[in-house]
Amino acid sequence: MSKSIMQVEKRCFISGRTDALERHHCFGGNPNRKLSEKYGLWVWLNHWHHNEPPAGAHHNKEVMDYLHREGQKRFEEIHGSREDFQRIFGRNFL
Repeated sequence: MSKSIMQVEKRCFISGRTDALERHHCFGGNPNRKLSEKYGLWVWLNHWHHNEPPAGAHHNKEVMDYLHREGQKRFEEIHGSREDFQRIFGRNFL
C-alpha cells in the first residue's frame, strides 16, 4: 500500500469523521487506479461518502469532480507539472 500524498490523518477527507473508513483512489478505472496507487493519490472516506448514494464519491459527480481536482492539484505540487499530469492521466481536471 502506498502512502497517501492527499492527507496525513486517517479521517474522512470530506467530513473529517473517523468511523467506517475506506480507501478511495482519486482516479479509478484501469490503468488510473494503479496510477493513483503509484503516486499516492488516494484518500480515506467514511463509507457514506465513499460508496453510498446519494453522497458517495462513486455515485455523486460533484464529489468525484472535487476529488479529481484536489488530486490533480496535489500531484502538481509533489510530482510535477500540469503537462506531466495530463500525460500520465490523460486529461486536465482543473
